[in-house]
Formats: sequence, C-alpha cells, structure tokens
Amino acid sequence: MIARGISHTRELLRRGEISAVEHTTSVLTAIREQDTLDAYVAVAGDEALRAAEYADARIRESGAEAWRRMPLLGVTVSVKDLLQTHDLPTTRGSLLPNDRPLRDAPAVARLRAAGAVVVGKTATSEYGWSASTVSRIAPPTRNPYDPRLTAGGSSGGAAAAVAAGLCDGSLGTDGAGSIRIPAAFCGVVGYKPSFGRVPYFPNGADRLAHQGPLARTVADAALLGQVVEGPHPTDPDSGLGSLDAPRATQGLRIGWIEYEGTSDEVRRVTDQARSALTGQGHAVEDVELRCADAYPALVDLLAACEAAGARPEDDEWADSGRLEMVRYGRTLSGTDVIRAEEVRQGLRRRLRTVMDHYDILAMATVPIEPFDAQDIGPSWAADPRDLQWLAWAPASYPFNMTGQPALSLPAGLTRSGLPVGLQLVGPVGADDLVVSLAARLEFDLGTLAHPPAVAFEAALAR
Repeated sequence: MIARGISHTRELLRRGEISAVEHTTSVLTAIREQDTLDAYVAVAGDEALRAAEYADARIRESGAEAWRRMPLLGVTVSVKDLLQTHDLPTTRGSLLPNDRPLRDAPAVARLRAAGAVVVGKTATSEYGWSASTVSRIAPPTRNPYDPRLTAGGSSGGAAAAVAAGLCDGSLGTDGAGSIRIPAAFCGVVGYKPSFGRVPYFPNGADRLAHQGPLARTVADAALLGQVVEGPHPTDPDSGLGSLDAPRATQGLRIGWIEYEGTSDEVRRVTDQARSALTGQGHAVEDVELRCADAYPALVDLLAACEAAGARPEDDEWADSGRLEMVRYGRTLSGTDVIRAEEVRQGLRRRLRTVMDHYDILAMATVPIEPFDAQDIGPSWAADPRDLQWLAWAPASYPFNMTGQPALSLPAGLTRSGLPVGLQLVGPVGADDLVVSLAARLEFDLGTLAHPPAVAFEAALAR
C-alpha cells in the first residue's frame, strides 16, 4: 500500500485499520521495490520500525489523545539529503566527504518528537545548487507523471516521493525555489515559510535558504510546518518570521503577476485558478513589480557563498555545474557582493511597497513545463557556464531574497497530463494568511489535491 498523505494515514491509524508498523513496513517495501523515480538516496531500516513500534504503543495507551500530544504519530516522512540525520548518511548529493552527523537538524528532531517515522533521505542536486535533481551520486530524479522529465529541484526527491506515495510528507529546503519548483512539477503542495520561521542549521551566509514541507494537501503541509517552526538556539535568525496576527481571508486584494515566457498551457491552467479566486469574492488585478531583474544579484550572492565554502583541492570531486558556479564566485570582489546585497535590499523595499496595496500575490509557480530529467534547465539554460541555471524560474528566487512566505499548490493539468502549480505569496510573517487562502483555493480547484495513485502507476507503465 502506498502512502496517501498525513491526514489519510492518521485516520486509518485512528480507526485501527492499520498499525504504524504495518504502514511503515509497506512504505519501506514500496521504496525499496518501486522507487523507479530515484527519489531516495538512503532508506531507513530498524530505526524506522522502532519508531513505528513506539507509535503503536502510544496509540494503544492513549487512543485519540496520542495525536494531540504527538500530531505526527505513526506518519511516515522523508528528509532531504541536505539536512542532518543521526541515523542516515547526509551526503548533500555530493561525492565530497561529509561528516556523519551525531544529531538531527533541529527541524528533523522536531519531526521525530512529534511522532513521525523518518523512512529515508531524498535526493538533491549537489548542495542544492540547481533546480533539477541531478547529481554524481545517483541517477536523476524523475517526474511521477512522466519519468522522461525532471521532478524539478533541488527538493526533487522529496516532491517525487510525496507524489508517488513513497512517504506521507517530506521536509525540504528552498534557497531559490527548491521546494516550490518541484512541488509544481510533481503536482504536490510545497510551502516555503517566511525566512527564519523554521530553524535552519547549518545555514549559509547568503541568508537565502528556508526549510519547509512538501505534502499532498495544504492541511498536511500546514501541520508539518507547525511542527517544525519556532526559534532554536543554533539559528540566530530563527523566530524572525513568526509575526502572524489574525487576518480575515474574505475579500482579499490579490495582485496577479504574469511572467514573460509563460507557456500557453501553464497560462490556461492558471487562468482557471484566477477565475476561482475571483469566484471566491477576491479582487484580483494585474500588477507589475517594476523593479530591476534581481537574477544577476542572486547569482552573485549564491556563487560567492558557494565559493567561500569550497576548497580548490576538492574541485575534481565536485559536480561540473556547481563547479562552474564556484569558479565564477571566486572571481567576485567584496564590492560585487555588496552591490548584489544592495539589489536585494532594493527588491525588499519594492515588494514591501507592493504588499502595502495587496494582501496576496498570485502567479504561476513555474512559467514552463518540466524539461528532460537529465538537464538542469530548458535548452537555453542547460549550460551551467552561461550562469542561467535558474533564470527560467523568475517567480521563485525573488521571494527568497525578500524572505516572504510562498506556497505552491496544484492548479490543474496541462493537456498532456503534466501538473501546473499556482504560487501564493504574502507579506513577511503572514504565513497563516497564505496557508488559509491556499486551503480554500485547493477545495475549489480540487484537481490535484490528492495526486491519484493511478498517475504514478501509469507513468511506470510508459
């Protein structure tokens, strides 16, 4: 039996139709026997079964009360291979030597404390450098709806695993779109909380990376987000994004952004989502950001940070694409980095002004459809020497630079059967507003709220 999501699994456990051990065993078996998508790079064993046995004992003792104390009790989750886990290798998608962590990353520890059963580590590009999941340590992760195509990245393994039912939910990272891009390509929900809302250790000096959940529904993603959020002493930025105040979700002002180069099929699907927002009584109007393209500044910030942590003697072991970024980063001066930071600050000021007029921004998560699984981008951006490896996803990286909460939810399918994501973005700290609107919209759209098992099974048959 494949996993159908957190809410579904909790209900089966509550009714006694399955035990946590049975569920965990079936998921582990499915991963080992059916992971033709190459979503996982490491699979748990005895540690996962011990966690499942503990969950069953708590359920027998406390019944429904068990989930009030441990809301993920008996639920299977995966963890992106960038995040530390004490019981599984953390390779970060790299042939470079990595230390075996003695403890879990803070967010992973919180998942376990909530009763979650960690079933494995999901694939990533090396150190999460690209928005596809291609690395030297494993085959590329493939799209559950068409395995010839990419699952996106760098949390592509997480998105593919959730969509294919190889876990109930997953924890990913997002430094420039790495949760939301694969969520859109794989037809699942990907939620990037406000910067600092979830503690991140070890984090990069560029202060772009967020941690967040990927799940089959908005409710599942919200529950995962609630479990892992909150300050932690290892991350001095943690707690910065916890600024929520109650806000009504009726009659919102929504700014709609249409990016140049959006494919006809993506536009057709997202136009339906726009109509659904209007039908809910929201005022939706077109908006242009009217600011300088922040992509060159993003490249400089990322490349400088990568170069600072890379040793020249390790170049021969590095992914060739990431190495191009590192080499570029070594050419940057301190002045270059400061100028990039000034662009980031200008973008933050501009987006703050825009958010004075709108409660939410909405747009296609990715303006194009998935490309070949072996590539890091569409044909015009597939050569890492051109430094265009993320230019094809203009709706993702700006909101890492501003730290705003952003959530991608399934909006529908193209005529060829590929998922399209809709992204909702709120002001910094307005995470609950973003999640609440996404939940209402998910109910109205309905199309891919629960990715059907038959989609995965049909993809495997191709």
